[in-house]
Amino acid sequence: MADKTLIGWTDATWNIITGCSMVSAGCTNCYAMGLAGSRLRHHPSRAGLTRETGGRSVWTGELRFNESWLDQPLRWRDPRRIFVCAHGDLFHEAVPDEWIDRVFAVMALCQQHTFQVLTKRPERMREYLAKRDCSKPGDWITRVAFAMNRRVRGYWGSGGSAVWPLPNVWLGTSIEDQATADTRIPHLLATPAAIRFVSAEPLLGLVYIAWALPDRRTADCHRCGSGTNATDRKCWCCNTILPVEPALDLVIVGGESGPRARPMHPDWVGSLRDQCVAAGVAFNFKQWGEWGPLETSEERRAAGINGKTPRAQWHHACGLITDTGANEDGLTFFSEGQVFRIGKRAAGRLLDGRIWDEMPGVRDG
Repeated sequence: MADKTLIGWTDATWNIITGCSMVSAGCTNCYAMGLAGSRLRHHPSRAGLTRETGGRSVWTGELRFNESWLDQPLRWRDPRRIFVCAHGDLFHEAVPDEWIDRVFAVMALCQQHTFQVLTKRPERMREYLAKRDCSKPGDWITRVAFAMNRRVRGYWGSGGSAVWPLPNVWLGTSIEDQATADTRIPHLLATPAAIRFVSAEPLLGLVYIAWALPDRRTADCHRCGSGTNATDRKCWCCNTILPVEPALDLVIVGGESGPRARPMHPDWVGSLRDQCVAAGVAFNFKQWGEWGPLETSEERRAAGINGKTPRAQWHHACGLITDTGANEDGLTFFSEGQVFRIGKRAAGRLLDGRIWDEMPGVRDG
């Protein structure tokens, strides 16, 4: 639980559930897992959640509901963006529905805040929300809130209809490569949410997600066959508005930090940035991480680089990504490149000479 955080895309963390288990390559050097096995290993919220194996701390799969922190967002008066379960996964298979019910009830109560829920298990998130009936008063959120002796104010719309999905809750999924993007993003898109986002951190390969971004191409009206406006998708002839398919609203990208950090090719980042810019989607570059690009000899000298500094190099590398239109073979090539192990602070977060801090509804430049 922290009212302040160094995570650039949020303001506070709410670790109501701690503990997890590893599901993919992105989990290998999990910061929360390492912290739970070191500095916080004796804290009541983390004790016993990791075990030592192979010289590192690894999640045991046990989870903990930190009930004393349940009402913390209710006590934060000023609006905040709150990262939910930064050191766990709200939709872990071992989390009972009752725990998630209580978390959603608090989020419904705290309409002054924006809650950012990030999971590596979007299929569980989709399944959970599909079971919840929020179409009328007396629903599960209200029942849980009443059990907490709290009244949900402003949650219901006109005529007693529920405001659903919760307008102050963003739902997201973590990806690290093409395989996780192809598997997880479709579940996210099929889940009702006010805002949908992806966190590609650590980014471990070239990823193509343009298929999950808003389609800004013109299309023929299904009613009269005339063309439609590319911006609002309204027919030029009969003013029919074409339905908008679910799409991502935000893409966050970051490299890995820590002693075992894996390098990230600059073109992996640039590709995702370009896909977002083309679709008008918010792009947020969190950090290069432990490894950063130094393009010129002047930059290397300024960073104190010498011949012994570890560096990662790529030569004519390519990603097997189909349907990109990149070339006739369906391959997307990225350039030769190298990054140096210069540390998170020195590497910084500049991408092509600027900071990318975009959020849905707030564009840079």
